[in-house]
Order: sequence, then C-alpha cells, then structure tokens
Amino acid sequence: MNAKSRTHPYRVLFLCTGNSARSILAESIMNRLGQGRFVAVSAGSMPTGKVNPHAIRLLEKLNYPTADLRSKGWEELSGPEAAALDFVFTVCDNAAAEVCPIWPGQPMSAHWGLPDPAAISGSDAELALAFAETYRMLTNRINIFVNLPLSSLDQLSLQRKLDDIGKTLGETSTT
Repeated sequence: MNAKSRTHPYRVLFLCTGNSARSILAESIMNRLGQGRFVAVSAGSMPTGKVNPHAIRLLEKLNYPTADLRSKGWEELSGPEAAALDFVFTVCDNAAAEVCPIWPGQPMSAHWGLPDPAAISGSDAELALAFAETYRMLTNRINIFVNLPLSSLDQLSLQRKLDDIGKTLGETSTT
C-alpha cells in the first residue's frame, strides 16, 4: 500500500453472512473513524434484506447516520463494473469460510470474526448489551486499523498487522 501518493480514500468492505448487524456496525464505525481517509461499505453472502433494529437503535443513540444503511448482497460490490477495493474484512466465521467473489482491485483481506449479537435471545436489555459489546470490539479494531502507518508498511507487515487486529478483543493498544 503506498498511501503517500494517494489522492482518494481507501475503500473498505466488511462482509458477513446476513449483513444486518456486525458488518453494518463496522461500516458505520469505519466511516466515522476513517474521517474521509477511508470509505466503508458492507455486504453479505446471504443478506437478510433488513438491518437489525437493535443495530439501528444503537447507532442512532450514538448519533450515527442510519438513513442509507441497508442489507445487501456482495454481488453488488463484485464483478468488472464494481469500484476497486483496498481492504476486505470478514466479521463473521460463516463469511470467512465461504468462497468469496473476486474483488476488484486485489484488496488485502483479514478475518475479524466476532460473536453475532443478532443471534442472542433474551430481553431488550440483554440484546442491547450484546450489540454494545460488538460495537466496542469493532470500534477498538477499527481504531487500531485507521491509525496504522499505511504509507510506511510493506505488504507482508501490513498483512500481519491486519491479522493481529482480528485477534484484538477489547484492549486499545495500537499494535
């Protein structure tokens, strides 16, 4: 990655199976923390067709824009007409195990798997807690990522760092 001569933001794709919770949260967080240096989108291999209401509620509570968020299939972002991607992160184990399309731009990829807060059954308070925990872990990982010195890392070093970020649970170090 040569960020020094870059005139446009890095494009980041977050993948999950349903594209209703984790990948939606990650897209929103990246677009905020990336501050124009990164533009994030999300998609799913088998999208549910709707964003989880608990994800929307949490994002709205934290003053994120939600009007344009939607659950969509990854085919919208692949193929010869699609915009080139710089990074692809899977945030669920199912999507990581699937055969993904060929992404335009030969992006770097890593698996940042997290438990699915949408799979939790319980009270609204328990669901809110599960979504808040997923949000916290994604925020920590994305914060580490956006603060990497991309212009000074070679491909191998960057790949190692991307993989390490996927193992980050809650700590806020900048490995």
